[in-house]
Amino acid sequence: MTIPITPSKKLKGAMLEIGFTPIGRYYEHPDSPFVVEFPPGPLSVGDEPVRKWATLVTPLGTFTLITPEDCIKDRLAAYFHWSDRQALDQAVWVANDQVGKYSLEEIEQWAEREGEVEKFKKFITRLDG
Repeated sequence: MTIPITPSKKLKGAMLEIGFTPIGRYYEHPDSPFVVEFPPGPLSVGDEPVRKWATLVTPLGTFTLITPEDCIKDRLAAYFHWSDRQALDQAVWVANDQVGKYSLEEIEQWAEREGEVEKFKKFITRLDG
């Protein structure tokens, strides 16, 4: 699936219309603890481009998201490259919550290609079960 690119002015207008405020590269909403980011493309995790997408259907519309596997890789990339412990925690949370929706073998192979086998092993020791 190819993700269509929305011009930034149109995107900003839509976000403002639903109550979000731009703060740097993020958008914040007073009623949400979460921020929204629209990273510039092409989106990648570590040195690899994202090729698969997930969708989330809600009463407010359908959202295109990265897959749980790529989310784990993204959080691990932050841990691998900046030793970001919070990112490691987030990778563990997603992995434990999304069991069966990702390939641990593929993530391990990706970690090897990133040259981060030792840090990957720390991730593995923190997984449930």
